[in-house]
Amino acid sequence: MLWLPQCEEKEGSVILERIKNYMKEDSVAISDYLDEKLVVFFEVHTQGEALQTLVDLLDKEGKLRDKQTFYEAIQQREKIVSTGIGIGVAIPHAKIPGYDDFFIAIGIQKNDGIEWQALDGLPVRIIFMIGGPDDEQTEYLNILSMITAAIKDEERRKKLLKATNAQDVVAIFEDL
Repeated sequence: MLWLPQCEEKEGSVILERIKNYMKEDSVAISDYLDEKLVVFFEVHTQGEALQTLVDLLDKEGKLRDKQTFYEAIQQREKIVSTGIGIGVAIPHAKIPGYDDFFIAIGIQKNDGIEWQALDGLPVRIIFMIGGPDDEQTEYLNILSMITAAIKDEERRKKLLKATNAQDVVAIFEDL
């Protein structure tokens, strides 16, 4: 079953059903949120370095209104519970008042991975950082669900780790 942070199993099932219905109605794809400019291959070794690198990238590309507020929101979310969902993947995220659209930055660490206190204890090598409005819970859950479903596919994760450029990374999600 899809892991949803801080949800009881019954609540998670209800949320998943709502997400499935929403996806059918609006037919949104992960690729709608991806941008080659928001993909980075890095050799960072700590969670803090990874988060800072992705926040810096988002800021450089004009996605953040207040870099420090966004970074603090990401850090605060990590303190609640690790966003390391397992299988070498983390999905740090923050919803901030005043944003109109969601965005996703992707970080790929091709070495030994980063200690993230993931659910399965494995180091993280693929990071999807999500940001966006605080009043769009359904869209947020839809994005989270699409990413989680996509990365469950071991072949897709292998392709991400073998990718050599941002275009390859984005192309891996074109069919979703």
